[in-house]
Amino acid sequence: MTSNIRRAALALLTVLATLLAFAGGVSAQQGGYVLVGRIDSAIDPMSARVLSGWIEQAEARGASLFVLEIDTPGGLFDSMRDMTGALLDSPVPVAVIVTPSGSRAASAGTFIVAAGHVAAMTPGTTIGAASPVDSSGNDLPETIMAKASQDAAALLRGIAIQRSRNSDALESTIFESKSYTAEEAVELGIVDLTASNVSDMLAKIDGRAVKVLGSEMSLDTGDAVVESVQVSPVERFRWWLASPTLIFILLVAGGILVLVELISPGGWIPGAVGAGLLILAFVGIGSLPVNWIGLALMGAGLVLIFIELQAPGWGGFGAAGGAALLLGGFLLFGDSSIPGLPAPDMRVGWGALGGAALFIALSVFGLMYFSRKAKSIHVESRKSQIVGQVGTVRSALSPTGTVYAAGELWSAESEFGDTIDSGENVIVSELDGVTLKVFRHSDLDSIDSAHRSIE
Repeated sequence: MTSNIRRAALALLTVLATLLAFAGGVSAQQGGYVLVGRIDSAIDPMSARVLSGWIEQAEARGASLFVLEIDTPGGLFDSMRDMTGALLDSPVPVAVIVTPSGSRAASAGTFIVAAGHVAAMTPGTTIGAASPVDSSGNDLPETIMAKASQDAAALLRGIAIQRSRNSDALESTIFESKSYTAEEAVELGIVDLTASNVSDMLAKIDGRAVKVLGSEMSLDTGDAVVESVQVSPVERFRWWLASPTLIFILLVAGGILVLVELISPGGWIPGAVGAGLLILAFVGIGSLPVNWIGLALMGAGLVLIFIELQAPGWGGFGAAGGAALLLGGFLLFGDSSIPGLPAPDMRVGWGALGGAALFIALSVFGLMYFSRKAKSIHVESRKSQIVGQVGTVRSALSPTGTVYAAGELWSAESEFGDTIDSGENVIVSELDGVTLKVFRHSDLDSIDSAHRSIE
C-alpha cells in the first residue's frame, strides 16, 4: 500500500517537473512581451494623454518594451514637452520608430523620436524641421525667434545627453530647419537604426543595452510576443471632438438653442439640445489650447443677442452680438503668447466662420420676428381681456394719470380730454401699448344713446 502511494507521488512529481520544464522552455522561446501603439496625427494634449496611458498600461502588464509608431507633421510645444517627459521618465523601455515609408517625424516629432530609449526610422521616412514659429505658422520677430530657438534647443540638448545622441545635428533642425532621411539620421547619430517595420526593429535590437531611469538593462525582443494597443472608445471620441471648427459650431448652435429656450420657455427640447451641444463643446475645449478672451467674446455676443431679442429695436445689439461671436470664434484657439513649433493650423476654418455668420443672422432675425409676433398676439389677447372692464382712477386724469383695472395699475388717458377725479369709476375703451384710454362710467348711458341715434 505504502509503496503504491510512493510510486504515485513520484509519477506526479515527474509530470509536474516535465510541465515546469516545458513552460520554462516556452517562456524562453517566447522571449519578452511587447506592446505597440501608434500616433499618426498632430501632437496635441490628447496625444500626450494617450501616450502616458499606454506607458502606464505597459508597466502594469509587465511589458519588457513599449513601441511607439509615429507619423506626425508636428504639433503643440507644451504637449510635446509632456510627451518627451513621459518618455524620459518611463519605467519601461520605449522604442520610437517612424514608420511606414513616407511617414515623417517633423517639428515636435523630432523631440519625441529623440527621447525614446531606442530610436528607429523606416527607409523613406524623414525627421527634422523644428524651427519655432508663431501660432499661424509664420516666422517670428528676430528677438522672439532667438529666445524661442534657444529654449527649444536647450530641451533638445538635454534629450540628446540622456539618450547619447548627436546634439549638434539635432540642434541644426532648430537653427537651420534641417530635415534628414532615415539613412542620414543614422549616420549622424540622431537615431539608432533603420528598420523596415516593427518586427525588423525588434529582431535588430534584441540584446541591446539601454538605460532605464539610470539602471542598465538588456532588451529581450528576439522572439517577443507582440500586442497592439488601441485608443479607447472614450479617448477616440474626445480626440474627434478636439477640432477647432467642430467646437466653434457646437458653441454657436448650442448658444442659439439656449437663447430660443430663454425667449420661449416651456418647450424644453431646444434648451436640452443646446445644453448638450455646449457640454460637448467644453469637452473638446479641454483638449485644445483655448484663448479665454475668444471664449469670453462669444459669451458676450450671446448676451447682446439676448438683449436684442428682449427689446427688439433697430438691431444694433443683435449686430454687435453677431460680430462678437465671430471675432471670438476667430480668436478662440491658438497659443498667441508662447512661440511653438511648425504644426497644422489650429484655428476655426474660414468656411465655418462664414457659415456661422449666415446662421447667426438668420437665427437673430428669425427669433426677432417670432418674438414680435408672440408679443403682438399677447397684446391682442390682453386687449380683449381689459377693454370694457371697469376701473378706478387712482391719480386724477387731466387728461393723463393712473387707473387701477383688471388687478393692475395702469397709465391712463381720458378719451375725451376731460378731467376725471381720483376715486371715480371709469370704463376702458382701448389699450394703446401700455396706456389705457378710459371714460367716466357715468357717461356710458349717454354714449349708448348717441350710438343708438346714429344707427
